[in-house]
Amino acid sequence: MWGSLVNGFSEIIQLFYKLTVALGIGNYGLAIILITVAIKLLLYPLTAKQMQSVKEMQELQPRIKEIQEKYKKQPEKAQQAIMELYREKKVNPLSGCLPLLIQLPILIAFYQALLRFPYQDPEAAGFFWISNLSSPDHTLVLPVLAALATFWQQRVSTFSVEDPTQRMMLYTMPIFMGYLAYKLPAGLALYWVVFSVLGALQQMYINHRHRAGKNGDDAAPSEGKRKKGEKIKNEPGTSGNRKSG
Repeated sequence: MWGSLVNGFSEIIQLFYKLTVALGIGNYGLAIILITVAIKLLLYPLTAKQMQSVKEMQELQPRIKEIQEKYKKQPEKAQQAIMELYREKKVNPLSGCLPLLIQLPILIAFYQALLRFPYQDPEAAGFFWISNLSSPDHTLVLPVLAALATFWQQRVSTFSVEDPTQRMMLYTMPIFMGYLAYKLPAGLALYWVVFSVLGALQQMYINHRHRAGKNGDDAAPSEGKRKKGEKIKNEPGTSGNRKSG
């Protein structure tokens, strides 16, 4: 079954390569970029829900800290209060797990497909400075890009840089991904860079939309009060309608 998945991934790479040939720019690196965009679009409903949850969790952090301080000597009670807060705000802290679980087999299948990939045109196996997408990029360009893209995505989705655990992940995860990009096939590193950049842009869009929606909700009551005040001002018999003697 796993072999079928890997072979299917190889066929997908070949399919997208044929698409680039049809466009007159046959290249496996471009094919991998197109595959990444296609996977990102397929996972969009899941990742959008995950990122919305990330933003909501970020906004709950001050209240969570208050609960933790309040029940500092009662960790079980603090955990119970935090779970009640999640239920009240309809936030699922585990909603981010599903996209990651789906991503893992994709990465592994991609990795194994690239290791033994039968290039139809060996000359198309390179991409800019990369001589072969099945070999690691030891020029350090892709590893550095992988680290920077990971840091960017982590930064725009981090709850609070003041939290020691999140701060550690913010800096250790990019280093780890840069190391993997140095060791693994360049095609996989290219996939990760593009996927991370798209993920960061998507998170920024979700954050912006969330802020806009929240500002709209905050402005609605004020607008209602203003209109109500105007109505009272224009009612007959009020000082606004009195004529000066």
